[in-house]
Amino acid sequence: MSASTEHEPQGQHQSKKAAASGWIGSALEYYDFFIYVSAAALIFPQLFFPKGDPTVAIVASLATYGVGYVARPIGAFFLGHWGDTHGRKQVLVLCMFLMGFSTVAVGLLPTYDQVGLLAPALLVLLRLVQGFAVAGEISGASSMILEHAPFGRRGFFASFTLQGVQAGQIMAAAVFLPLQAFMDPVAFMSWGWRIPFLLSVIVIAMGYVIRKEVEETPAFAEEGEQGKVPKAPIVEAIQTSWRDILRVICMSLMNVIPTVTSVFGAAYAVQASYGIGFDKSIYLWIPVLGNVLAVVVIPFVGNLSDRIGRRPPIIVGALGAGLLSFAYLYAISIKSVPLAVCMSLLMWGLVYQGYNAVFPSFFPELFRTRIRVSAMAIAQNLGTAMSAFLPALFVMVAPPGTANIPLVIGSITFGITVLAALAAWSARETSRVHMHDLGNANATPASEADYQQARQEALSRPR
Repeated sequence: MSASTEHEPQGQHQSKKAAASGWIGSALEYYDFFIYVSAAALIFPQLFFPKGDPTVAIVASLATYGVGYVARPIGAFFLGHWGDTHGRKQVLVLCMFLMGFSTVAVGLLPTYDQVGLLAPALLVLLRLVQGFAVAGEISGASSMILEHAPFGRRGFFASFTLQGVQAGQIMAAAVFLPLQAFMDPVAFMSWGWRIPFLLSVIVIAMGYVIRKEVEETPAFAEEGEQGKVPKAPIVEAIQTSWRDILRVICMSLMNVIPTVTSVFGAAYAVQASYGIGFDKSIYLWIPVLGNVLAVVVIPFVGNLSDRIGRRPPIIVGALGAGLLSFAYLYAISIKSVPLAVCMSLLMWGLVYQGYNAVFPSFFPELFRTRIRVSAMAIAQNLGTAMSAFLPALFVMVAPPGTANIPLVIGSITFGITVLAALAAWSARETSRVHMHDLGNANATPASEADYQQARQEALSRPR
């Protein structure tokens, strides 16, 4: 019996179908998640909050955006448990329906003028549901793709989870920005803003059709057949894999890069009090351009991680992006729009993808099948939720009038990326570890020769 037969789950592997399911599901869920971002900044202050104080309305609207991140760790506990006890397929369908229906409901909400304080209360409730739902998407989709992928190509296939996330953000911008730009302003404020939210009906239908075609993963199916499905995967994950959970939390702080690019960087560049004076439209396009570049780069980096291992791209991506944050903020400080755009694309769209493209394979590979979704969901969402507070920290330590803002904020950003790189360096390499041995700190990786042979076999046969 070959090593692959001994150490890899038997059964039907649907690599391409699973990757397509993960891609479209992540794209559609993050389309939902990010149209809310645009609406919270442009629309909701005027429609869902009292009109007496515009500043209070803006702050309250953006706070409803933030509560989505508060709900993510809670969703991670529930949905991670569901994914490890009921299956990857079930949890992904559940995430999709929760996200889709809550987004459609936002598009149907009455305004403050119609129902008073009930309007913002319902808005907060639905944002909590969104945050809850999205907490299970990346861990569930990554685990499903990883467990369907052939040995030697897990990094490539799992990277499509994050390619879908970036594509979803592009889709959100492609729908929202033209409507906002070309519709009559009165019509847009009256009913046009609802269109992107109501289009989520299509999200639900498309996502369900695609996801129902994918079978449960062979690895999870074997757990069920052998009676190894855990009753309390979260407890087991904390008891047996707390070190790797801490590593994933630290690596997930790499969310500091998109945060410093599109949140603090945007405020630094466009807010009058900072005195830079960039046009706001630039910061509507920087995320779009960065995500377009990321969509192209991600599968190449995922494939690279199958060739050279998971840790090198993550470490280089973390340290490189952290160093580029100095250059990006410096470009803003000297009021150079072309240099700022170029640095943001280099930092976020290119170098950051060394981390972004690889964590969907690396994180779940650190854990055993029986606790994989729970452990990744909890750790990744805790790290992401912590990074959501960084913009407030940046403004506190570098308010308008602070001297040498690029050095101050760049140093904090680089320090966080160094922590992420150290966490990756301290973890074991997983790319050459067979599926049945993942999560075992003492597992023996396949030899280089056997691994390359498995890669060539996987490349030569359709899935």
